[in-house]
Amino acid sequence: AVSPPPRRLIDRVDELLALRAGASERYFAALADPLARLCHRAAERFAGGGRLLAIAHTPRARADARHVAVEFVHPVIVGKRALPSLALTGDGEALRERVELMAEPQDVAIAFGSERATVTALAAARRRGCLTVAFEDVEAEWTLTPAAGDPFVRQELTETAYHILWELVHVFFEHRGLLGGRAGAPARDVGAASFLYPFLTDGEQEEGRVLADVRRSIALKARETAALREQTLGEGAHTLAAAAVLLRERLDAGATLFVLGNGGSATDAMDTVAAFGEPAGEWPARRAIDLTEDPAILTAIANDIGVEAIFTRQLIAHGRAGDVLLAFSTSGGSANVIEALARARALGLATIAMAGYDGGAIAREALADHVLVTRSQHIPRIQEAQASAAHVLRELVELAETAQGAARETGAGRARRGER
Repeated sequence: AVSPPPRRLIDRVDELLALRAGASERYFAALADPLARLCHRAAERFAGGGRLLAIAHTPRARADARHVAVEFVHPVIVGKRALPSLALTGDGEALRERVELMAEPQDVAIAFGSERATVTALAAARRRGCLTVAFEDVEAEWTLTPAAGDPFVRQELTETAYHILWELVHVFFEHRGLLGGRAGAPARDVGAASFLYPFLTDGEQEEGRVLADVRRSIALKARETAALREQTLGEGAHTLAAAAVLLRERLDAGATLFVLGNGGSATDAMDTVAAFGEPAGEWPARRAIDLTEDPAILTAIANDIGVEAIFTRQLIAHGRAGDVLLAFSTSGGSANVIEALARARALGLATIAMAGYDGGAIAREALADHVLVTRSQHIPRIQEAQASAAHVLRELVELAETAQGAARETGAGRARRGER
């Protein structure tokens, strides 16, 4: 029989959940008004032909930049329009030079990180006339810095904030009279997605009224995120602890962690691999590979075989018995994720999955050794809760040895005393 995970790990999940609940409540209470106004200003830029440019330098910041880009370009909520967004990433002066080349006066530039390369690139965007936004204490017209010391919590709050920006910028497309400076052509509107905002009327309203409605929606979305995070980590505490023990044992034995997902979940894979491979603080780097990283490999497999094989083919090439696969899926039913989990098992890999909705086929058919379910059908909220779960898993991996060591120490003490 498999031993239950140490209680200490499960208790730590509860502590980390409480930390996130307090930080989220404080952040969004302070953020509601400036974020609502930013949604308005960003909508004006989009309506005038502008784009969103997401600027990043470090591996973890690049995951956020790419997440923003995919959310705006490929909306996952019915009725939302595709809005132009680019992730601009690079090293040193190359990042600034790329921003100077690409940025146009009507654009919105969002910077992730406070490294010199990022700061100088954001300054270049502002000189080009862009509206500038930062999630760190750097010079920008809109600074939305989370007041949280834990870098994981800061990233999670940032992700929720840019998801809300993406969702609520569309509200202002319904109120075309509020979009000063827009092009003469009809502004984009939310269309069939209006049912998501029942507090908004169909008619034009004055700016203060719309902003008040948007502020209320921001508060509501923040509470939804907090509640879903509580469900995910609360119900999944035992699963996360058990997965952490397994993962720590495998990594210590020389295993590789493979991570995958589609779309926004691909950026969760990027973030997770960065957290393992380039950790902050004193944690050791752990061997991890992002199976979504190489577009040449992904497009070659998709073109020659099919999208369903983009992860499986890589596992055949790289996977070895004893390795571990972590899969993200908002639906629990993505064909390429399911095929990858099946192949991983056939190759002798341990498997961990994070799935939304009711867990889909992944949970229903127990397609992974450990399945964590986030019970929602709203994709941005699922991704936010899964980001928290992945970060908690990362911390538990480093605590697992201490917890097991304490158990061994207790057993040795009993043996010395002649106890059973």
